[in-house]
Amino acid sequence: MELVIMAAGMGSRFGGLKQIEPMGPNGEFIIDYSIYDAIKAGFDKVVFIIKRENAEVFKETIGKRVEGKIEVSYVYQDMDNIPEEYLDNDRVKPWGTAHAIYCCQDVVSGNFAIINADDFYGRDAYMKAASFLKSGITGPNFGMVGYRAANTLTANGAVKRGVCSSSNGYLTSLVESKVEEVDNVITASPLNNEASFKVSNDTLVSMNMFLFTKDIFDILNKDIKEYFYKHKDNLNEGEFLIPDVVCEHIAKKDITVKVLDTSSIWYGVTYREDADTVKKALKDLTDNGEYPNKLWN
Repeated sequence: MELVIMAAGMGSRFGGLKQIEPMGPNGEFIIDYSIYDAIKAGFDKVVFIIKRENAEVFKETIGKRVEGKIEVSYVYQDMDNIPEEYLDNDRVKPWGTAHAIYCCQDVVSGNFAIINADDFYGRDAYMKAASFLKSGITGPNFGMVGYRAANTLTANGAVKRGVCSSSNGYLTSLVESKVEEVDNVITASPLNNEASFKVSNDTLVSMNMFLFTKDIFDILNKDIKEYFYKHKDNLNEGEFLIPDVVCEHIAKKDITVKVLDTSSIWYGVTYREDADTVKKALKDLTDNGEYPNKLWN
């Protein structure tokens, strides 16, 4: 089983890879815990999607720590890895998460999970993901690990989440929203400017932990051409995003996405003020024996 980590934007909020603040008691990044949990769940290969200009510093920090523990591959999310007829553009911003996955199709060899590099997902999420990926899934039958909304919030402001709707355990829609708790009420404000709505503590939200067979690459190879044709008059606008791809094909009824409910609690540094919360959580998990004091001994 393979874990694909979307790390091309890693540290972008805070000035780049070299500025990432260690969170663990011995200088570990959040991504270290993700890989550790994935190994514990049975994953045997990790694919890092990174920027080419970050390759050296990435390999010298994260790469060399984990290369003896799990098979490692690197994929560059190059701006020019797009349909040839659209290469003449001046866009600087990355093309998005669906483009990141599109870039790794020659490296991934079987069923795989994807995650964001900057999010702490928790052991249970990887166990649920691994169980699904090992269950014999084939074809365009995918999965998504869903988090209880209350387990994904920060006291320091709104966070972007995909608010899920499902039927009989399968995803029917995702509403990408800014989600925030104020006075014990969780409110989601859709990014498409539709009306805000209240969210219960147990409403499931997406943290981009999708579970795919290789059939996703057939879909992405077709959809990326449609995306660029649609945006050809202004390629600086928009992003080619995995949640959009998933929702579009759910609506067409040509994929299924099983929703796996996790009890894991999310941690991440959306705001600088979140760092102390994350450090305390990782210290507590270490003190309680969930993780060894030195992760990669």
